[in-house]
Amino acid sequence: MFKPAELFDLSQTEHAALFADCEYAWDALKRLEAYVAAQVKPGLHNRCEGVAFIGERVYIGPGTVVEDGAMIKGPAIIGANCQIRHNAYIRENVLVGDNCVVGNACELKTAVLFNGCQAPHFNYVGDSILGAGAHLGAGVKISNVKLTLGNVTVEVNGQPLDTGLRKFGALVGDRAEVGCNAVLNPGAILGRDAVVYPGVSWRGILPANMMVKLNAALEVVSRRPGV
Repeated sequence: MFKPAELFDLSQTEHAALFADCEYAWDALKRLEAYVAAQVKPGLHNRCEGVAFIGERVYIGPGTVVEDGAMIKGPAIIGANCQIRHNAYIRENVLVGDNCVVGNACELKTAVLFNGCQAPHFNYVGDSILGAGAHLGAGVKISNVKLTLGNVTVEVNGQPLDTGLRKFGALVGDRAEVGCNAVLNPGAILGRDAVVYPGVSWRGILPANMMVKLNAALEVVSRRPGV
């Protein structure tokens, strides 16, 4: 499930060429900077509500609304009919598809969002790819750097596979759902329609149509007087 077409509907992005001949979907991240630099044709066809900072190497499609306080540093290509909400921070080398939401206090860096993605509240998406219709709950963070030295690895048949990337967050398949305040650790891969429950810290591979739940024990006690 590491090939681009096994995770993503490539008809749901204007940038399918980015994935051409990629053995693994994460290989697209290695090409992203050069691809965006070659493809970006600056032009602002959006509507601003308030005052936003938009860099010189940014394209924004028609019907997209950019709200007050957003910073789109670029280079970046943002599609049509998106919502770039208050205080969103879109950094370098970002591709956002059509009908996407990048919400309040969300940060994107070296990221690809297919059509219909939603990162609507307090999300960090770094060095990652979100498939069509993928959704991040409030506070979801995608960690993109290991605490220890070395490249990010993905476990295959019990053995670590070097991705060749020092920074690599997650591949989130089409229509996958990640619940509030979950963390996707470096090299996490979620298959299509996978679900990560709120509060989970996920590492590794979650196959398509599977769910991961947090089963932490809870204790309910009586409230003592005066406490």
